[in-house]
Amino acid sequence: MTSASPAGAPLVAPDPGPVPMLRRRVDQGVEFACVALLLGAVGVACLQVVMRYVFRAALPWPEEVATWLFTWAVMLGMALATGRGAHIAIDLVPRLLPGRARRGLEFVTLAVMVAASLVLVIHGMDYVDRAIAASPALQMPMKYLFLAVPVGAALNLFFLAWPDGRRGFLQGLGTLALGGLIYWSVRHGAGFLYSPASGPWVLVGVGLGAILLGVPVAFSLILGTFTAFASANPILLVTLAQNMGASLNSFTLLAIPFFILAAAVMNVGGITPRLIELAMMLVGHLRGGLAQANVVTNTMLAGVSGSSTADASTVAKLLVPEMARRGYDRPFAAALTAAGSTLANLIPPSLGLIIYAALASVSVGALFVATLVPGLLMAAALMMVVYVISRARGYGGDMPKASGRDRLRGLVMAIPALILPVLIVGGVRFGVFTATEAGAVAMIYALFCGAFLYRKLTGRALVAAVREAMMDTVVIVVIIAAAAPFAWVLAYERVPQRIAAGLAVLVERPWLLMLAINAFLLIVGLFMEMIAALVILVPILVPLVVLAGFDPITFGLVIVMNLVIGALTPPLGVLIFTTARAGGADQVATFRAVLPFLAAMLVVLMLVAFVPALTQVPLRWLGQ
Repeated sequence: MTSASPAGAPLVAPDPGPVPMLRRRVDQGVEFACVALLLGAVGVACLQVVMRYVFRAALPWPEEVATWLFTWAVMLGMALATGRGAHIAIDLVPRLLPGRARRGLEFVTLAVMVAASLVLVIHGMDYVDRAIAASPALQMPMKYLFLAVPVGAALNLFFLAWPDGRRGFLQGLGTLALGGLIYWSVRHGAGFLYSPASGPWVLVGVGLGAILLGVPVAFSLILGTFTAFASANPILLVTLAQNMGASLNSFTLLAIPFFILAAAVMNVGGITPRLIELAMMLVGHLRGGLAQANVVTNTMLAGVSGSSTADASTVAKLLVPEMARRGYDRPFAAALTAAGSTLANLIPPSLGLIIYAALASVSVGALFVATLVPGLLMAAALMMVVYVISRARGYGGDMPKASGRDRLRGLVMAIPALILPVLIVGGVRFGVFTATEAGAVAMIYALFCGAFLYRKLTGRALVAAVREAMMDTVVIVVIIAAAAPFAWVLAYERVPQRIAAGLAVLVERPWLLMLAINAFLLIVGLFMEMIAALVILVPILVPLVVLAGFDPITFGLVIVMNLVIGALTPPLGVLIFTTARAGGADQVATFRAVLPFLAAMLVVLMLVAFVPALTQVPLRWLGQ
């Protein structure tokens, strides 16, 4: 997985004229609007918490306002990510092609993005014209919420067609022309090629095929849904924009940008160095001490971040060079950092679990409680592997043991960061605030820590952190929005029920079903990014496992663990690529070095899948 543009090499020489300046101005304006909208959503969510607990007078409209601001931020941000080439895409096939063939595929990829954008503009405006409902709290016409979809798509077309210094006017016009031809051909030719009954096969074939060819995941899902419906009743085409807008009108999804913002602010506010310092004081003197400190740091940082990729990059830059300087093999250090960064999705606040909760309609608080033991068990397993390898290779043992006074000082300095996961889990569990409000509170808390406790947060660093967090949010959430109509088609065609009927024999043998699903998910993780896999597979697999008698909370942990393990395996191996690049390690050697850690993680995965007490006992203890 990459977050790179589908356009890898420039098609024309950079243009220094006034046209890129206009593009840059539009980019800056859209970015300002997106940041303002997201910060407005944070402020409104915090206002609701204050009104509820300080003034004892909850307001009826904050959740609605926050979700509307969020929807517009994501749809405008979709266009911003298009202009910057930041959408999540699988570039395995483009990387294998020679230069001219790759540039040809890149041109087709951009045209497919144009076609998907045309779908949202044309049929999005159709739905806006038809929408007559009003919002419950504000009594605002809902058409203004759904208007965000065609507006964002129209901005997509601007960024895809307008010269950007790499592509001139002719390339932009060619992209528009080919994209329009793709749209027209599918819209008016689908009925001659296949019947509406073939919709599910067309949906999956076109969607996954486009993903594998390097089309950004969100646009692949939109095109797949459009192609599936093109041969059916034309009125069904308006459901694309309807489902995308409705999926974003969710207060639960707001937890994603809030926690990403909180983690970004804490990283630039001096939290991460404090956690590393504490980890080294606690375990740095042990055999393999700096490697053990790496795992401990990732464990503590997981309670702040929720993003494995962010943790992998941050810790690799800080610890891999230091480990290499102290005699650790650099690929080993990078592999350990990659394996440790998976904890960010196994310890609250986990973005993977938040996304699963939204897709499966289960409690975020229950997931956060259920993952406490498996997350710590995974950390312990990694530390055991570190100990065995360090004993065999003679790593560590060269750092003096920190005094009790130094450890106490390090603990005191790190307490503000360590309080955050307790605040999140405890606040959600005891009903002080929802998971989404917890994210908003975490954002405000991060600002307080960085500005007043650690005094490392500057205005420039804050602005940079918020801008980066906004883009991270958009590229994640736009996939969830695009997957909503994709999942709706699957449900409309009763695909989960058909799969359940086909696997009836395995449903009668739950242990065999769970084993087969784990094997399937591990294979999926080899080729598909976690978020894309979640939004496609959760609507299919959750009804199946519930029918077999499995708890959907436990299954949430199982599917997220499988997919984060996939981030350590080739050919994608995004966490390996991240840590190897940031730490200056050879990628192939790093893939080899991660194998012992993968073995330990698979053992923990099997324990979580087949020993329900690991997740159910904490739920009973805390009354979930």
